Amino acid sequence: MQQGEYIVLRESSLVDLGNPFSPFARNALASREKGISEGLGLSVELESLNSRDFANLRRDPQVISIARTMPVSLIAPVAYAGSGDNNSLDEEKVTWGIKATGADSSSYTGKGVTVAVLDTGIDAGHEAFKGVNILQKDFTGEGDGDKHGHGTHCAGTVFGQEVDGMRFGVAPGVEKALIGKVLSAQGGGSSEQIYRAILWAINEGANVISMSLGMNFPGMVKSLIEKKDIPADLATSMALESYRANVKLFDHLAGLIRARGSLFQGTVVIAAAGNESKRNINKDYELTVAPPAAADGIISVGALQTSGTPHDSLSIADFSNTGPNISAPGVRVKSAKTGGGFIEFSGTSMATPHVAGLAALWAEKLNSMTGSFNTIELTARLIGQSTRAKLAKDSEPMDVGAGLAQAPLE
Repeated sequence: MQQGEYIVLRESSLVDLGNPFSPFARNALASREKGISEGLGLSVELESLNSRDFANLRRDPQVISIARTMPVSLIAPVAYAGSGDNNSLDEEKVTWGIKATGADSSSYTGKGVTVAVLDTGIDAGHEAFKGVNILQKDFTGEGDGDKHGHGTHCAGTVFGQEVDGMRFGVAPGVEKALIGKVLSAQGGGSSEQIYRAILWAINEGANVISMSLGMNFPGMVKSLIEKKDIPADLATSMALESYRANVKLFDHLAGLIRARGSLFQGTVVIAAAGNESKRNINKDYELTVAPPAAADGIISVGALQTSGTPHDSLSIADFSNTGPNISAPGVRVKSAKTGGGFIEFSGTSMATPHVAGLAALWAEKLNSMTGSFNTIELTARLIGQSTRAKLAKDSEPMDVGAGLAQAPLE
């Protein structure tokens, strides 16, 4: 094993949710009875390990998972080659994604729900975010703000307020948003930053976490070859092992989030499926959902395109990876642009914040019904109420998952 930088996910106290006599379970139940929201009680540490250190850590009962740090990058928007006027997809004063998901007909706005967007940051001064309590935390070292634009666009789709009467935010009633800057101005970051940001968001009370990013396997191979002079076959093997270990770490983390959601207010994590498919070249050129969206317990999102109003024959976007849990509008999505105004992007990155916003609407509804919700219930509503009625008849189930995500109507 090569010595290197490894991410170590630890429990601050041993967790056994199935054992009512464990300290965590007793404290958790007592806190729930008092209405206190608890964090996960986890820590993420970056440590330089050799083979002996690694073996010793694996025997530590408080260590949940270990993975070599891995580069992560935003799921970059793709060029859309469709024809038509730039405004032809949108209804008057309502973007087509809002219309297709029924968000404009819903009586819910996301009020009382806290959402987190982990991306390139946010242009908090944009008029779309006026009045929203935005808590920013930078995990990149660049400082707050958004020098790229991807994060601002995604945040606008989740909770952007109307601008000049234009509705483009799915959950404009959201009053508190957590913005974790995990990707730099160049769109890159590390898996360690993602884990830290997820724990931060949960500890700050996030009910919904939106991530439009993916692990950069080719980037890691290239870095090992060029920066560390490692032979290509060894670099590929090391990157593959890191890839697998990070997927397992995401699985473990998602599992603990679900377990916490059975005791406290729930949190759902939603991530983009990826844009690597090329159906426009060959209909069988389909790649599967990429991590972290591929991890168990994370809701993966595919991108849909429309042939135009009334948006009742949606089809999978050529670039959208196959095998998502659910799908949403992801082609020519209009949202907030850094510096002001609007811009259109296409990608599963654009579909993901639609689903995150819809999750906020469902969370508000469940809160209004019972005063709380758990992760399983929120996930079941979000996926179970999706529809295939608005999809093209030849849509492949594996491409679209449960179908088009929908807003609660009453």
